[in-house]
Amino acid sequence: MFDRISNGFSLAGSTWRVLVRDKHLLLFPLVSGFLFLLVMLSFAVPLATLVDWNQFQAQLQKNNNRPPVWVYAVSFAFYFCTYFVIIFCNSALISCAMLRFNGETPSLSDGFRMAFARLPQIFAWAVVSATVGVLLKVIENAYEKAGEIVAWLLGSAWSIMTFFVVPVLVVEKTGPVAAVGRSMSLLRKTWGEAIVGNMGLNFILFLLFLPVILLFVAGILLLIQGSTVPGAAMLVAAGIAFLLHMAVSSALHTIFLAALYQYAADNRIPEGFDRHAIESAFAHR
Repeated sequence: MFDRISNGFSLAGSTWRVLVRDKHLLLFPLVSGFLFLLVMLSFAVPLATLVDWNQFQAQLQKNNNRPPVWVYAVSFAFYFCTYFVIIFCNSALISCAMLRFNGETPSLSDGFRMAFARLPQIFAWAVVSATVGVLLKVIENAYEKAGEIVAWLLGSAWSIMTFFVVPVLVVEKTGPVAAVGRSMSLLRKTWGEAIVGNMGLNFILFLLFLPVILLFVAGILLLIQGSTVPGAAMLVAAGIAFLLHMAVSSALHTIFLAALYQYAADNRIPEGFDRHAIESAFAHR
């Protein structure tokens, strides 16, 4: 157990070094966040201006809090656009990570080019993900409290089953059904390393989040003391640091996912990763 935890932190450290070496990979989660914001606005603005929310609330009460059918159609469209943006940017980041692991020097254009080459697979997986999202929402709304628990359990199981789907789509160019099966096969081999590696990453991210908390607390204290301009500046700095932390977190987890996939699928040590740690982590048990 202690060896596995040590290997997990070693894998997390290797992931961090890859990101430090290729800092431009942070652009992919930043682009993903920006596009997600655009998706949010494109749905929020029409809904806020075109829907009579008083009438909507009355209709919900009349139907025992069950939303009308159009809500599910809008939800599907929102889920699809959101998943498409996230999957596309993650595919670009994974493509760059795989190039780095194989000794090449990836550029941003390489990542986006490879993601565009996988548009059919990304589109199909976004459709599947959106469909699952809507079905979970239907279950949640149909059975009230019990539905929330069932939807959470099913959603958690789905997230675990599809852990490796995006790298499988990027590298193997399979369809959604085959990708889920392949993901489950790889997960059975790597579930322990996925857990401890993510524990190591989360510990690193926790340490990186401490300065964000300090900036936020300092800004609040300055505002309480009447120092408006310095306090506001601190809060703005805390907000920027928070967004950067989210980008770092997303990039690290995606790079780690790509590294796990490469060794599990091809039995090759990703460049930048400690050979002893990864071979020990995947030793036959």
